[in-house]
Amino acid sequence: MKKITFIITLIITSITYAQTAQDSINNPQNQLNAAQRILSGNYGKAVTVGAYGEMTYNQPEGQNGELDIQRMVLLFGYKFNDKTQFVTEIELEHTVEVFVEQAFVNYNVANNISLRGGLMLVPMGIVNEYHEPTTFNGVERPAVDNAIVPTTWREMGVGVTGRFPEASIGYQAYIFNGFKSTENEDGEVTGFLKGSNGLRSGRQKAIQSTIDSPTFSTKIEYYGLPGLRLGLSGYFGKTQATDDVEDIDGANIGISMVGLDARYAKKRFTARGQFIYASLSDTEDYNTLTNRDLGSALMGYYAEVAYNLLPLNKAQRLFAFTRYENYDTHASTEGGLEVNDAYNRTDITTGLSYHIAPGVVIKGDYQFRSNNDDNSEVNNRLNFGIGVWF
Repeated sequence: MKKITFIITLIITSITYAQTAQDSINNPQNQLNAAQRILSGNYGKAVTVGAYGEMTYNQPEGQNGELDIQRMVLLFGYKFNDKTQFVTEIELEHTVEVFVEQAFVNYNVANNISLRGGLMLVPMGIVNEYHEPTTFNGVERPAVDNAIVPTTWREMGVGVTGRFPEASIGYQAYIFNGFKSTENEDGEVTGFLKGSNGLRSGRQKAIQSTIDSPTFSTKIEYYGLPGLRLGLSGYFGKTQATDDVEDIDGANIGISMVGLDARYAKKRFTARGQFIYASLSDTEDYNTLTNRDLGSALMGYYAEVAYNLLPLNKAQRLFAFTRYENYDTHASTEGGLEVNDAYNRTDITTGLSYHIAPGVVIKGDYQFRSNNDDNSEVNNRLNFGIGVWF
C-alpha cells in the first residue's frame, strides 16, 4: 500500500517496493493481479488508471515469423466510498478487436469479506487470474491455460470473496453464466465446442450472453507456509443454449472441472505447477447433433522451475526457466468417437525473463512441441516479447 508522505524519497521507495512485490513471480504470497491492485489501495484517489500490454515475435521452425501487439489492456478503477469500488479492464487484441475483460462492482461487507457483481475472471488455475505479462515466465501463456482452462475466461455473475486470516485461507465463490454450446443458425443447430480446443470457443465474453442454467465456481487458497501458495478450484454446471434449441437432446452438456495449483519461492529459486481436469457429460448426444468431435474429458498439467541469475541485492532480475506441460482435449471420448492422438500435446519451454525495471520485462524462449499422433508434425517455435504493467 502506497501512502502519501511528506518525504519525496519515501514516496518513491514505497511506489517501487509495491510494484515489485505485486508483479513479482518470486513473491507468490503477496502477488496481486491488476484488479486486486486497484482494489487494495487506489493510492488515495477516487479514480485509478493503469495498463498492461504484450508485444511478441513468434517464429515457428521453417515458417515466417509473426510480429504482433497481442494485447493492450487499459485499467480503470473508481472508488465511490470506503466500501464500494468499480473495476474495469478494456482489452485491445491485435490492434483490431476490442473486448471488456472485466467490469464489476466490489462492496466490502466487513473486514476480509466482499460481495462482487458483474463481469469477472473465473478463478481456475494461476494464469487465468494472474495473466499480466510480468507475472509469468515465457512469452506465451502456458498452453494448458489456453486449451483447457481456457484463459482468459470471464463470465457474468455475482459472488463473495474474502479471507480467514487466522487460518491463512482465502476463498472465492460465484454464480456465473456458462459456456455457449449451441444455437440455431439458418435452421440448423451450430455447435461451438470442439475437440481441438475443448470449451474455448464457447466463451461468451459478456457479448449478449445467453443463459438458461447458472453455474457455480469456487476457489480456496492456502498461504500459511513461507513462500508457498496453494490453490484448489472447482467449476460445476451446464452449458447454455439459445431458446430455440435448448430442449433438443445434445444441445447442452454438463461440466465438472477441478484444478490444483501451487507456487513456491525461496531466495532466487521459484517453482510453480498446475493440474486441471474437466469431465464433460452428454458429449455423445452433442456430437451427434452438431457433427463435432468434443471429448468427454479434458486434462492438462505443467511444472516449471526458475532461477534468478542476478544477486538478490540487484533491482533487476534475470530468470532462467524451464516448463514441461502436457494437455489433452481428448483425454477420453464417448460413443463411437475415436480418440484423436493429435489432441494429446506436449510442450517443453525454456528461456529467460529479464525484468529490467519494476513493471517491464523482456522475454525470450524456445519451445519443443509435439503430440502423440505419429502422422502429424508440430513445429518447434522461437519466441521473443516485451511486457509492461503499471
